[in-house]
Amino acid sequence: MNFTASADAIASAIDRAEIKTAISARQFHGRLTNLPWPRNIVFLDELLPKLKGQILFWWMAGIVTPNFLLARWLGLPRQGGHKEAVLLFTSGSSGEPKGVVLSHHNLIGNVTQFTVMLDAGPEDSLLASLPFFHSFGCTVTLWYPLIEGTPIVTYPSPLEAAKNAALVEKYKITVLLATPTFLRAYLRKAESEQLRSARLVIVGAEKMPLDLSEKFFERFGKRVMEGYGLTETAPVVSVNLPDPIPERPGVTVQPLYRLGSVGKMASGIAAEIRHPETNEKISIYDSGMLWLRGPNIFEGYLKDPKRTAEVLHNGWLKTGDIGRLDEDGFLYIEGRLSRFSKIGGEMVPHEVVEQKIIGALGLEGSERRIAICGVPDEAKGEALLLLTADPIEMDKLRALLTESGVPNLWIPKRSIVVENIPVLASGKLDIRGCQELAAGR
Repeated sequence: MNFTASADAIASAIDRAEIKTAISARQFHGRLTNLPWPRNIVFLDELLPKLKGQILFWWMAGIVTPNFLLARWLGLPRQGGHKEAVLLFTSGSSGEPKGVVLSHHNLIGNVTQFTVMLDAGPEDSLLASLPFFHSFGCTVTLWYPLIEGTPIVTYPSPLEAAKNAALVEKYKITVLLATPTFLRAYLRKAESEQLRSARLVIVGAEKMPLDLSEKFFERFGKRVMEGYGLTETAPVVSVNLPDPIPERPGVTVQPLYRLGSVGKMASGIAAEIRHPETNEKISIYDSGMLWLRGPNIFEGYLKDPKRTAEVLHNGWLKTGDIGRLDEDGFLYIEGRLSRFSKIGGEMVPHEVVEQKIIGALGLEGSERRIAICGVPDEAKGEALLLLTADPIEMDKLRALLTESGVPNLWIPKRSIVVENIPVLASGKLDIRGCQELAAGR
């Protein structure tokens, strides 16, 4: 359960999922007194000391007893198949959080896909600090190490970069998983030598700004590997990986990394690009709506057949993202369809406009200070509105953007100064919160 969500969102999730019991810790419970906790609460910190004997017994049993016999003793079904294994709620960045039902088939499929991509050796270990209510944290830092046996070092918060960096240094962790927001914290709080042991730094959840990637490389000497996924895909779809060997004359190397892309898709995933409005298939090399099919595609939204039918068609998932592929199979995500504005018949990407403004104002590497929203416009149907945490001279900004070659159609007509740009716990932009600010709510 995402404890950083609003009380209303949590109450709605508890009601829809029919949650009767929560598993927590007494100290954590005491810090979140305003949460609408279920009636029954199991406090692990009070329960575990009473179970030391049982824990030791089952630990020994797990070592010496065949799996089929353990499953029989514990009354576990032999196959989970397409039955619900995990229920995760989406971030709600563009509306009410949706309950995503992931099956045993989905989780095992995605763990297998990630295992092949990561190709971890006996010397590898993961820093597990991403929250389990985040699909990346749930699959990659919980189920993946449990199933594959890769060692992990846990920490309860990815926000405390100094402590996370100290753990990487102390335990010589080789795989660091984060979001761009969390990488900014490493730039502020971590020493360059603390991440020396990391052979892979993988980010997802939000678009990786190029300037942040460059600064991270300059500081730590680590190339950031951007990936892509959705809660509905369990979540890993694609990821960049280091090229195996440098390209050289007479040797053809299959590239695994391409700057600006989110990498190559995992094995077993098929992709189609369709027209965003007509759903007609178009060339995979053209920009359009990304559709996916594979073993990791979710079973549907909890008690929501209408929204399930909107995104699932004959096994294909409508991702809601505008993307394309190149000739080598690298996937490029250009933004959520909800983050495009149709102005005068042209689709204008909010994220690209934001990056142009960040560059023009010299905001690279800083916390998010601006956001673009689409608002109704009588003349062209929609117009761009700039939300900014700092006062901006719009005439000066227009001149800077024009000088840098930004089309006039892409330049915001007006701005609103806000106290903070709304973001979610994962670091993703809170689209719904931005729209409410733009509407004056």
